[in-house]
Amino acid sequence: ALDKRVAINLNYSLSNDLINHCVKDAGIKTVLTTRKVAEKFNFEFDCKVFYLDDLKEKVTGADKAICAMHAFATPGFLLKRLLGLHKIKADDLLTVVFTSGSTGVPKGVMLTQQNIMSNVQGICKVASLNKKDTILGILPFFHTMGYTVTLWVPMVSEIRSAYHFNPMDAKIIGKLAEKFEATVLVATPTFLRSYMRRCTPEQFASLDMAIAGAERVPSELCEEFEKKFGLRPVEGYGTTELAPVAAVNIPYSRQASKDFQIETKEGTVGRPMPNCSARVTDLETGEQLGPNKPGMLWIAGPNVMKGYLNRPEATAEVLIDGWYKTGDVAMIDDDGFITITGRMSRFSKIGGEMVPHMKIEEVLSRALDTTPDDDSDDHLLVAVTAVPCKKKGERLIVLYTVKDATSESMQQALKDDGLPNLFIPSADSFFLVDNVPLLGTGKLDLSGVKEKALELAGE
Repeated sequence: ALDKRVAINLNYSLSNDLINHCVKDAGIKTVLTTRKVAEKFNFEFDCKVFYLDDLKEKVTGADKAICAMHAFATPGFLLKRLLGLHKIKADDLLTVVFTSGSTGVPKGVMLTQQNIMSNVQGICKVASLNKKDTILGILPFFHTMGYTVTLWVPMVSEIRSAYHFNPMDAKIIGKLAEKFEATVLVATPTFLRSYMRRCTPEQFASLDMAIAGAERVPSELCEEFEKKFGLRPVEGYGTTELAPVAAVNIPYSRQASKDFQIETKEGTVGRPMPNCSARVTDLETGEQLGPNKPGMLWIAGPNVMKGYLNRPEATAEVLIDGWYKTGDVAMIDDDGFITITGRMSRFSKIGGEMVPHMKIEEVLSRALDTTPDDDSDDHLLVAVTAVPCKKKGERLIVLYTVKDATSESMQQALKDDGLPNLFIPSADSFFLVDNVPLLGTGKLDLSGVKEKALELAGE
């Protein structure tokens, strides 16, 4: 970035074919890595590979002395000139982040200097970050939350950061948090569950705020996390296309106006970030809706991406008059808090009705949730998807991981919660699996879930 290059962090959790799709799509000529990483993942890149291990032998004492002088003695304004940073414009490309591919082939999201910096400034303001803070960097840099929040926020502010490359390595992360007295944790619900089972209250004693996103954050998870660590997580919302944070609840410890206004509402994803606007439109007519009415969520602001790399048609579908069409169904209440009610891609049309997969997952997760032993595997309990059906158009499929659960008990749980019959899958639509497919970011792998469902349902 200081050399005005567009750096792209490749998603090492992708297959070799998909990672080379990203290399080709972005026109990457050289991949920088280390021999240890190359041995672990064994990718065959369709471009040159440069091993950073080879670089350290070429760095001389003079190189180090010059760098030290620039870092500690050269005035900032002069360094800016020497590096040519004064020529950078707000709309210049800073990075391309490829989407997780949860619904298909990854798309390259072009994010500008302004996109990232506006999000960094908004995060620092909303969370009231200061030089006493240390952020626990456990999210991968190929994910926008890891890239913006745990990489660039510390780089351009006074806060510290401590990193670990594997967000599921809870035991190491607990030790890291204790050693560096981490105050800020940004994670997904999946990762928080892992830390609850494997980290001690002493290891997280310095934590002052925990912000979760990427999936819905259940109130039961917040209760359990607070009971163990004395800290209640808050939920935020974002997408890769929004650099990524679009809305967030203000962490309880950083609320300045407790007696003046509501700053957190559990069950919502918070209010829009500073300088961002949100609106909801009717799913069929496109008409803008008032408060408390669910519809398509749109976001506008300086964090909205420049567009999709090499995909003008896809860009035109989601960017209209400066507004980004999120694909999420949401409603905004009278206080401006946003509640996500589902994704358009996570609805099935059955018998003329729109059936939300997330609502069924929510009820089944509560019904299946037991407290596993500390040595148990960390995985999602259930996922809902749909496969084609000749009679109804689509048929709901449930993948679950709790061995002693039965289709009858799960059907009963859905009935007891008051869900209509249309929302209740047939008894032969429940399948026990070893693990629900997840992406490297901890999010549900929608395409993997669908593939598994098609394989098991055989339709």
